Amino acid sequence: MKTFIQKFGKSMMGPLSIIVAAGLLLGLASTLQNPNVFGNLLADVEIVNNFVSLVNALAGGLFSLLPVLFCMSIAQGMSKEDKEVATFASIIGFVLFHVTIRFFLSLNGITAETTSIDYLMEQGLDLLTATQQNAAYDTVLGIFTYRMSIFGGIVVGLWTAMIHNRFHKTQLPTAFSFFSGKRFVPIMMVVTIPFLAIIMYFVWPVFNTIINGFGSILASAGAFGTFIYGFLERLLIPTGLHHILNQMIRFTPIGGTAMIDGEQVSGALNIFNALLMQSNPDMDLMRQATRFLTQGTHPFMVFGLPAACFAMYKTALPKNRSKVKGMLLAAGLTSFFTGITEPIEFAFFFISPLLWLFHATMAGLSFLINTLLGVCIGNAGGGLVDLMLFGVLRGPETKWVINVAIGLVYAVIYFFVFKWAIVKFNIKTPGREDETDEVGNADEVTELGLEIMKALGGKENIVEIDNCISRLRLVLKDTAIVDEKALKKTGSLGIIKISDTQMQVVYGAKVEKAAAELKTAVRTSA
Repeated sequence: MKTFIQKFGKSMMGPLSIIVAAGLLLGLASTLQNPNVFGNLLADVEIVNNFVSLVNALAGGLFSLLPVLFCMSIAQGMSKEDKEVATFASIIGFVLFHVTIRFFLSLNGITAETTSIDYLMEQGLDLLTATQQNAAYDTVLGIFTYRMSIFGGIVVGLWTAMIHNRFHKTQLPTAFSFFSGKRFVPIMMVVTIPFLAIIMYFVWPVFNTIINGFGSILASAGAFGTFIYGFLERLLIPTGLHHILNQMIRFTPIGGTAMIDGEQVSGALNIFNALLMQSNPDMDLMRQATRFLTQGTHPFMVFGLPAACFAMYKTALPKNRSKVKGMLLAAGLTSFFTGITEPIEFAFFFISPLLWLFHATMAGLSFLINTLLGVCIGNAGGGLVDLMLFGVLRGPETKWVINVAIGLVYAVIYFFVFKWAIVKFNIKTPGREDETDEVGNADEVTELGLEIMKALGGKENIVEIDNCISRLRLVLKDTAIVDEKALKKTGSLGIIKISDTQMQVVYGAKVEKAAAELKTAVRTSA
């Protein structure tokens, strides 16, 4: 299970660079568009407006692709060989997965039109109920489906890897031999993915029901409700269900209701924006709205997570620090300036439930502490731009100094907790992965590779080859036939038999060379 989790976590790293790039693009566009930064200076400059529109389109496109990117990355990372075939099959599976869900939704009359907020309210539903129902659905690659975010991509990616590893060597009868082997994997995806989609069609709504129930709790839990909100909002990010919480809080009565200028306004963000238009807003009322807004996110977005990035850099293997420095710096700056945290969070969410739970708890505490101390910073971003515009520049009445003080404490806590946990539990954060050459990177068969292969019982006995910093990690058909003396002649420092099919061979510093040459020997031998 530990091996599976580490391999799974490494597979999740693929889309990180895309998220970082999209975050930086969105931050740039947001700054150029913000009148509080440049005033009206750029409002009528056509080239700037066109540039901002292009950046928004590119960044939006990148984020919309995240589910399919995670699907491809996981299918590739979790498959044992012929990874390009698994990646190809994952795209087929992803599309058919959501097409199947759309088909069953349409049978019940559930479409993009019948789930729009306007349509639902015309049918007699109130704003809260209409928003809850609308938030449960999304359009992915033009396909109307459940709002599953990257979770849908993860499920399909894992399914693809399982199908690929099981069927990519399947040989059919002679009459159907054209469809054997690699070609059989996409066929099996077409056959099996509808069954997975049908299961998720019935299972996924349960999650929406749970979220709606928690939303109702928030409305009546007072200050502690902000802790629940902050905790769940971070905990649910990988599933995409945090969007449901956000929409209900920001735009429905769950986030509060107030009479402003003779009109009833519902939703925390709606109330905040309405009060901003007044010359002398009611600060007590504004604090009731901002308790669910960005004042709770600044401590961990501006301070905590960048410090976590620094901890990941400090704990990276020395040989890998130069490789991950740029990525971690970009991810930290993205969170610091824009409040877009996914590049950092996806670096540890799926490989360390401990750090995931710690982060969610700290987020909840941030919302709670800021509420209890009367901080009043709104909007829906969370980075330095929001902190400056809606905190510092609005004056001391926002109590932004308290918010920054909390953030500085968070930076210290995040750094030392992450550093301790990563080292203590050997968490494979960026730079700590055991970098190995993939099968087929080398072309020349060496004597060392052939000797190791022979000592392990030959090509037929070898199922899977991997390595860590000092050991070959092998899955064999039978470890009993391994020639230990012959392995020692190849430079082995020792052998660890884990089970009848799994063993490790210690090579120390030369393990990467041994692994690469063994893979080449296995791949090229007759």
